[in-house]
Amino acid sequence: MRLSVITLSILATTYSLASYASGEPQTTEAVERLKIYGQQQSGYLNEEQQSGSKLKLSIQETPQSITVISNQQMQDFALDDLNSVLENSSTVNVEQVETDRTYYSSRGFELNNFQIDGLGLPLINSNTHGRMDSALYERIEVVHGANGIMTGVGSPAATVNLVRKRPTSDFQGYVKGSLSSWSGKRIEGDVSGAINDWLRARTVVVADQGESYLDRYENRSEVFYGVVDIAPTNNTLITLGHSETRSETDGNMWGALTLFYGDGTPTNFPVSTNIAADWSTWNVEESRSFVDVETALNDYWTLRAAYNRVRTDEDSYLFYTYLPDPATGLDPETGLGLVGYASEYDLDDKQDMFDIYLSGSFAAFGQRHELVVGASHARLDYIDTSLYDFHTGNGFPAMPPLEEWDGDTPFPEFTDGLTGSEIDNTQKAVYAQARFGLTDATKLLVGGRYNDFTTEGEGYGVDQSRDDAQFIPYVGVTHNLTDETTLYASYTETFMAQIQVDRNFERLDPLTGENTEVGIKMSLFGDRALLSAAYFQVQQKNLAVGDGTIENPNTGAPQLVYRAVDGIESKGFELQIAGELAPGLQGTVAATSFNVDGDETVADYTPENLFRASLTYTPAAFERLKLGASFQWQDSISRFQQLVGDSYANAGEEIITRQDAYGRLNLMASYAFNERVMLSLNANNVTDEKYINSLLWPNQGYYGAPSNYSASLTWKF
Repeated sequence: MRLSVITLSILATTYSLASYASGEPQTTEAVERLKIYGQQQSGYLNEEQQSGSKLKLSIQETPQSITVISNQQMQDFALDDLNSVLENSSTVNVEQVETDRTYYSSRGFELNNFQIDGLGLPLINSNTHGRMDSALYERIEVVHGANGIMTGVGSPAATVNLVRKRPTSDFQGYVKGSLSSWSGKRIEGDVSGAINDWLRARTVVVADQGESYLDRYENRSEVFYGVVDIAPTNNTLITLGHSETRSETDGNMWGALTLFYGDGTPTNFPVSTNIAADWSTWNVEESRSFVDVETALNDYWTLRAAYNRVRTDEDSYLFYTYLPDPATGLDPETGLGLVGYASEYDLDDKQDMFDIYLSGSFAAFGQRHELVVGASHARLDYIDTSLYDFHTGNGFPAMPPLEEWDGDTPFPEFTDGLTGSEIDNTQKAVYAQARFGLTDATKLLVGGRYNDFTTEGEGYGVDQSRDDAQFIPYVGVTHNLTDETTLYASYTETFMAQIQVDRNFERLDPLTGENTEVGIKMSLFGDRALLSAAYFQVQQKNLAVGDGTIENPNTGAPQLVYRAVDGIESKGFELQIAGELAPGLQGTVAATSFNVDGDETVADYTPENLFRASLTYTPAAFERLKLGASFQWQDSISRFQQLVGDSYANAGEEIITRQDAYGRLNLMASYAFNERVMLSLNANNVTDEKYINSLLWPNQGYYGAPSNYSASLTWKF
């Protein structure tokens, strides 16, 4: 593990300066003056949010379901990366189709809306790459359903907003070291405090490395994050920040395990099976800088401007296995039939996002009303290239049985079939939203966002040019039955141009979605917990659904193709409670149940019933001890793959891959020796469940991690 000299120097400097700070910082006055929300949290209860609206509404005042994974929950259950965090959210399904490329879904639809501090664009190709560390974030918010005002472009599944850690006025910090299964090692540091009365700073550093339950797989990650708050007056707060992250993987999968033999019987490989070559690598480097300026114009109106800059560089050597004769498939007697080929894949993207808005309140007709108006401009340009090896034979070797595969194959020359993409995306938007007080108890939210999304360029021989513009409406109403109980209803839409291609390698038409939701939110136990229940209905048109794999005429390599499906609908219920559920008992419990109609394939591979719970208990008589458990359960899923080929006695039978319902139980315990030193123990999947991570892709998948353990020692100062 490596920590750069500059990182250690910044950490030491922050510690030194913060140590000498004294008095009441002017930054604190600016925060209070500007009423910056999202900092009111206690244990597992978060009262505020910044993801559902730019109006400063609490979660209870927002007419949509919102899940917040607090920093306390992430610390308790050692949720050190984004995927492990989202697996604990109430409604997100993490589709781990490969080791280093992940898709997400919610309410039965693809989730591609990811933001950081409320700014972001839909994910490139709707997936994330590499390991994304969670140490940078104070909490992670998930707005269920469409998020028309904040995004407009994207899917109606959900929006994930990663809320960065910000400096604190009080000096605080910690250093944590961890050891885990498969030679895992991690060190994490976080220091924050005031440097003087108008400046405060925070620094986070992480170094993480480990092997895996998968053969030949290991990852090394490094993170640096620095942020400062500057208050030139008690009316203005300027936040400047920068982060550098690096994820370096060896033995990464490209594609996954073949799930069935030619006669239709499941392969059921050992959990550790990995198709990667021993030279496979996937390295991701990301640099993020941001500026956020907020100023109070008077007692009622605030102006805010934010700019985010992202630069990403990815380099990889990939090895893929496939069946050249799908009808014959994998031989059930010998395990032979797979062929491997390789690709050198590189991706560079540049993102620049700017947002400015005015928000405030005014009095009229005996009530106080709130208003926000703003505009945003975003640019996302990326170039990716793929190289293959068609001439030496090294790129397309016949594979041994996967049980015997050790990754030993010659390194290809990567000189053939150069292809790729060069894409420029621009999004311009103007938006407005108002919250009108109809009565003291009833509030009406209305607004809309006009998006103009243009793309220029070509990807793998397919013209990606498009110019799509659409107005996205939003309407919601809340009614307080009592001070503790709120009823709500909302409606909004989304749209998104798609990059998926059909069997003719023509791009699919834009995806459109509508989201309707009604529900109730209740503050319980003296405002120590929040209960929410919702019924939702989501409709989507032109949804891209996998339509098999065929040879790309431009690359000569197999490629997934899609078909557009109309009338996909998801409707169901969500129930969640978070906070202090009893004296000493902190936690969050959530259940989701819905039905997907309109496409049998999507309905089959989508888990439609989810249960997620995370609970910790601190005995009143022994406050230094904390015990906890989390449980993630989903119902059974399946996928029709193909018919058995003519060479088998059961020719014509359907081949269906099934994953039975399963749950993963995780346990934790921590003991504070004193106010500064704490030992934490975590055990994951303690019942050692064997399960396929996802059936999103046809014919292939791989297994989740078996039982694993970690221990951490934290020193606070």
